Amino acid sequence: MINVLIVDDDAMVADLNRLYVNRVEGFSCCGVASTLNQAEAIINNPSQPVDLVLLDVYMQQDNGLDLLPVIRASGRPIDVIMISSAADAATIQTSIHYGVVDYLIKPFQFPRFEEALNGWKAKHNLMGSHQYYEQADVDRLIHGGAPELADSKKLPKGLTPQTLRTICQWIDAHPEMEFSTDDLASAVNISRVSCRKYLIWLAQINILFTSIHYGATGRPVYRYRLQPEQTGLLKQYCQ
Repeated sequence: MINVLIVDDDAMVADLNRLYVNRVEGFSCCGVASTLNQAEAIINNPSQPVDLVLLDVYMQQDNGLDLLPVIRASGRPIDVIMISSAADAATIQTSIHYGVVDYLIKPFQFPRFEEALNGWKAKHNLMGSHQYYEQADVDRLIHGGAPELADSKKLPKGLTPQTLRTICQWIDAHPEMEFSTDDLASAVNISRVSCRKYLIWLAQINILFTSIHYGATGRPVYRYRLQPEQTGLLKQYCQ
């Protein structure tokens, strides 16, 4: 399991990122720090496993960039993905100079978040699987080129064209509707578990936009709606 530390002083944003982390297979949130002092204590604790840090820039009392040299000085093999509304050139350039592996500008959608984590995992696995490297492997590590997260022409194992067609036809008939997994399952008479698998995949290939809503109990509900620019691609799965 890959251990992820979230550093963000906004409790709601930190909780959302924690939920996102736990949705990505192979990743687990190992802690949340609301200040750089808390984060530094975790990073410098050799008994606390941390593989990846999700780091905000704008914090009430801190600047997240100040944690980057601390991580490097710790000597631990910890990588960083910046997650921030900071989009100015100086901040992004500083982040890159310290070797952050990705930079997500708020607001972003779950597929982009998942892409960042899985892209990091692909490179991490590549680094750990070789004693010596071919040029192609080095190129992938430095320049990217990790395997695509989702091939829109090939269904993942366990998904069938027939069920996908049924689901896509319903979505195509309700292009402006925001719906939950339960809404779709009731409408097309398919199990909730099965519907969720198709919805996650459709979100991964950017046909659907995903949002999280909190009810009275605080339990999150995932809701989906069609990306308007993806209507043409959706119709291909309706045939």
